[in-house]
Amino acid sequence: MKHITCIEDLRLEHKRNVPKAFFDYVDHGSYSEDTFRANCEDLQKLKFRQRILVDIANRDTSTTILGEKATMPLICAPVGSTGLQYGDGEIHSCRAAQAAGIPYTLSTMSINSIEDVAENVEKPFWFQLYVMKDRGFIKELIERAIKAKCSALVLTVDLQVIGQRHADIKNGLSVPPQILNVKNLIDFMSKPGWLVRTLKAKRRNFGNIAGFVKNTDDLGSVAQWTASQFDASLNWKDLDWIRSIWPGKIVIKGIHDIEDAREAVKVGAQAMVVSNHGGRQLDGAPSSISVLPGIADAVGSEIEVMFDSGIRSGQDVMRALALGAKSCMIGRAYIYGLGAYGGPGVTKALDILRNELSVTMGLCGVNSIAEIDRHVLVS
Repeated sequence: MKHITCIEDLRLEHKRNVPKAFFDYVDHGSYSEDTFRANCEDLQKLKFRQRILVDIANRDTSTTILGEKATMPLICAPVGSTGLQYGDGEIHSCRAAQAAGIPYTLSTMSINSIEDVAENVEKPFWFQLYVMKDRGFIKELIERAIKAKCSALVLTVDLQVIGQRHADIKNGLSVPPQILNVKNLIDFMSKPGWLVRTLKAKRRNFGNIAGFVKNTDDLGSVAQWTASQFDASLNWKDLDWIRSIWPGKIVIKGIHDIEDAREAVKVGAQAMVVSNHGGRQLDGAPSSISVLPGIADAVGSEIEVMFDSGIRSGQDVMRALALGAKSCMIGRAYIYGLGAYGGPGVTKALDILRNELSVTMGLCGVNSIAEIDRHVLVS
């Protein structure tokens, strides 16, 4: 991996190694993808103040996230179907994140189940929850996360209805799915490494749903059940019910408005994630970085504010921290590494981001995460 210098290099390797349908699932947004593009473009518009002759010999990227020590202000975000990017992808990703000293978040829609991951890693991880119509299923899912000693529950609240992703429909990742068409099968066969790893993996379907859907080996049945389960009636009152089951820390992911941020404080969440689902939901919404300062100013003293959507470099991490985030979630950035090289690829992605953050801190005359504020940016 000596030729890999940035996240974009990992993205190109991922694209070469993984079938188009699964690469596109990660790499695209919803509808016209205006918000997807704006997430990255608006981050790039933020420029740094270069500072000189400051003692930067003892730079330190470490911080705390939800009261726990972390080597850098990063969290691996929940990403559905990670195990279809690389066999047992959730296990490989969690191991790499924990070795790097940062939290990993397992998606409800993971391929490896909660139990699969818990049995194969050494430390607690976070679990992301979609609240579905079948509350019995959700209650049992939360109880499974408790039994697995998950250390935080990440409640994703911006997917009550699913934004249309044109690339997924064209590639057969629709409901019902049409993934096993001639074009895709030829593409699968052209990626023998991916095919062998996928066939040898513990699972090839959604591990957390096994047992709740008849014919879980039938991708169509699982997809139809899942699509029918997203609950458009979900509201703030449901947080009381979740809190009655879950005893630990709650992170609300998908906050994009100051009024919603204030509600998240009222319900007693320990943290919120400013996120537009990486541009995969409401197309035409502003970029996450453009709404972050207002939200951080409004509630940052009352709740831990995290940031998500558009992070592709350590410089982007510093930009988000400068505008009020305490830490950042990354999704595509580490999945590109996973698809490219498996667990070592995730490690490479995290190393790249850490090194870029450290260098940027140094060139801006900053030695610690606590020192990063709006003064590091050109006003």
